[in-house]
Amino acid sequence: MSGQKTYMVMLFKAVSYALKAEKILQQEGLTCKLIPVPKQISSDCGVCLRFEPQNRERIETSLCGRVEVEEIRDLIN
Repeated sequence: MSGQKTYMVMLFKAVSYALKAEKILQQEGLTCKLIPVPKQISSDCGVCLRFEPQNRERIETSLCGRVEVEEIRDLIN
């Protein structure tokens, strides 16, 4: 599995939640990227937020009470 990078993805029920989360995190200087939901993961939304595992706690804290998160999963790229 060398050369593979592990990320986490945050799933939302609607695109508007994903966009709001991205905006909040960018304003706080936290690195993230909106990507299409990978085929192996299903979601009603269609887009998810990808970020590095070491940022999970800060990201969750930043979004707590501000954006409804459906699920957070590991993603091996």
